[in-house]
Amino acid sequence: MLPLAKKMAITVGDPAGVGPEVIAAWAKSAPKQFLERVEVLAHSDFLDTLPAELGKRPIGPADFRAKAGEPSAEGCEIAALALEAAASGCLSGLYSAVITGPISKFEMRKIGFDFPGQTEFFAARWGGKPVMCFAGGELLVSLATWHEPLSEVPSLLGFGRISRAVEAAAELARRLRGAAAPRIAVCGLNPHAGEDGLMGREEIDVIDPILNALREKYPNLSRTLPPDTVFARMRRGEFDAVVAMYHDQALAPLKTLEFDRAVNISMNLPFVRTSPDHGTGYSIAGTGAADCSSFSNAVDLAFRLRR
Repeated sequence: MLPLAKKMAITVGDPAGVGPEVIAAWAKSAPKQFLERVEVLAHSDFLDTLPAELGKRPIGPADFRAKAGEPSAEGCEIAALALEAAASGCLSGLYSAVITGPISKFEMRKIGFDFPGQTEFFAARWGGKPVMCFAGGELLVSLATWHEPLSEVPSLLGFGRISRAVEAAAELARRLRGAAAPRIAVCGLNPHAGEDGLMGREEIDVIDPILNALREKYPNLSRTLPPDTVFARMRRGEFDAVVAMYHDQALAPLKTLEFDRAVNISMNLPFVRTSPDHGTGYSIAGTGAADCSSFSNAVDLAFRLRR
């Protein structure tokens, strides 16, 4: 673990999206002690609008001007440069955490940003294997797979991915929920968790044997459970965290219930990384309609999770 630094980095994301306005809205209402411990990495034109107490690190050409709702190669370059600066700062100990603004994977790919998402970017810069997690309301979930096509998920499930997802879920449950012995529910891959092999055998042949091997370390780890009821049971207080097998298995219930409040957390990095759980919102950028709740929660969680 890197030494605790004084500052956290905030990256602007795509300057043409809602990133700048949710950052500005957060900064307007954040306590002064928060502002003094944060450095925003963004284009100069935007930094000039932020409170003086905030740390500010200009990124990209000084004469760049973003147009809300109109993504550009220049704006995407600024988003990429901000991520590079944040990653370097975290790995050198300059920053103890990074809160990332939203980017468009489609637009970023046009400038050669060859990562499915920002989690994968930080994984490449660190060289390790982080775990994608989400927190929102009563829900706390880690993912065994992330942005892979659904057709590839069964072949990707193995001891490494599942054990890392269980470990991340347990760590978050301990640190965010105070659970000394976390109760972790694990979703099956197939409908009804395979129905004893009638709807698929991944639970019998792959997932449950791995869970059996992990149960000595995590005694309150479930067997594979039907995914359609796991999240309702968590909301009733039966579990402290959930492990999902693939992206939409977790994100569909999470965004249905906590769309404006959920936070993306990258676990198993040598630094803390959080982000709001929404996209660039080009269609509402610059209109004042963007809700900063998810971004504010991302900052709060980054402060809580820093070691």
